[in-house]
Amino acid sequence: MKLIKKIAAIMFAFMMVFSLSTNVNAESGKYEDSNGKITISNAVVDQTYTIYRMLKLESFDGDNYSYKLEDGWNNFITTGVGKDYLEENSDGYITFKTEKNNETDMRLFAKAAFAYAKTATLNDDAKKSVKATSTSVTFEDLPLGYYVVGSTVGSLCELNTTNKEVSITDKNKQPSVKKQIIKDGNPSNLDLNNLVSKNSVYSGETVWFNTTIDIKPGAYNYVLHDKIDSNFTITEYTIHEIDDNEKSLTKNQDFNLIFNPSDGCTFHVEFTKKYLEEKAEKIANGTINKITVLYYATLSNNAPINTAMKNNTYLTYGANLQTNPSETETYTFGIPVFKYTNEGSTQKGLKGVEFSLHTGQDCSNDNIIKFTKKGSEYTYSESTTGTVTTLTSSDDGTFNVNGLKAGTYYLKEISTLDGYNKLANPVTIVVEQGNDGKQVIKVGTNTYDRVEVLNNKGSLLPSTGGMGTTLIYLIGGALVLGSGFVLANKKRAKSK
Repeated sequence: MKLIKKIAAIMFAFMMVFSLSTNVNAESGKYEDSNGKITISNAVVDQTYTIYRMLKLESFDGDNYSYKLEDGWNNFITTGVGKDYLEENSDGYITFKTEKNNETDMRLFAKAAFAYAKTATLNDDAKKSVKATSTSVTFEDLPLGYYVVGSTVGSLCELNTTNKEVSITDKNKQPSVKKQIIKDGNPSNLDLNNLVSKNSVYSGETVWFNTTIDIKPGAYNYVLHDKIDSNFTITEYTIHEIDDNEKSLTKNQDFNLIFNPSDGCTFHVEFTKKYLEEKAEKIANGTINKITVLYYATLSNNAPINTAMKNNTYLTYGANLQTNPSETETYTFGIPVFKYTNEGSTQKGLKGVEFSLHTGQDCSNDNIIKFTKKGSEYTYSESTTGTVTTLTSSDDGTFNVNGLKAGTYYLKEISTLDGYNKLANPVTIVVEQGNDGKQVIKVGTNTYDRVEVLNNKGSLLPSTGGMGTTLIYLIGGALVLGSGFVLANKKRAKSK
């Protein structure tokens, strides 16, 4: 399997600007009429819509149209992309190449024209902008001509009439992002079908985060924002576009990766203009519809116990538009233990009782868990140095085992205090992750806040020189004396 499928990828969106050319015509008329109108429906509030007049409609009679270039567009059709679509005759009149009159080429032509118009030096009356205050935007009193329409959303606009009053539907589709965790992920086997929004891990364990961006035609100015909890350290990342070949993207060529940006995020991914323009058509026709971003991060050994460590992602696009955030929660759990004996109705903690914790019921050295120790706190560790496997109860009989993930554990009593009975069997402890993400501790069928382990005192048995044998001697002596007394009485009776 390719490395790309093993490691997956951080999903990021393609950015590009799409627009569609528009004719403002009438059955007959000329440029000076200035009575054209363009209405854009399904507009995005607070986004800016701009029209650029590329061609003047000098005159027409219903079937025949005489177009001439607006000032500032010469380079577009002589040395720019426009030369592949437009032709200018010796009299300065413009025609559209017949072989380019199809949906795909018109989309590419419109995108190129809109990109050119944004940087070209055009007459003030050849461009107009309106910020949408509702879902409908109208441009009125327009000289008749050929207009390019676009917006800061970067959406695809569609021409559906050739009348003097033109109605265009902004076919904007909002992108979305979804951040998830690859459950039980490891570098050699990343199962992208096993994704969760909440998980639990050991201290120091690696967590794989997988973000998917659904790309929509007309995407523009996409930036992925990611903020990870401070208890994580990012180790490695990959970014891929999803199509038939699942192509890996190249840093500083296809995207820029910015760590610790000023908005408080952990990193941003910004796609380059060149890359977005190259992929515009594939995104428009659905060949590319997703980008995946995968990175793994390591949890610290000081992470809080039973507390959500949140990692969220969102996408900005257009002119300061933003998707809903997508969030994951990671937890690490702990088992509080209380070792005690009963003294009447009181639970008395026992100091110095030793245990070990295992992942296997046989409680062998192969499945024993290692910890770092700080006072009565024991934290899970895979370190080869500075770790312990013996858990010892403190003055009040307690100790805490931290940094565990959900699972079944076996607490084995290694040694106990003199005069107390050592447990014959390990205590089976099940740690589950509840629907709210937090831990649930079970022993048997019962749920507990902490695991309480009872030790009983040993029974006092008779021993040499003790009261037990003294009592036997006393009883034996009494029996001998009694027998002698009976025999003496019988002899007296016979002598009489």
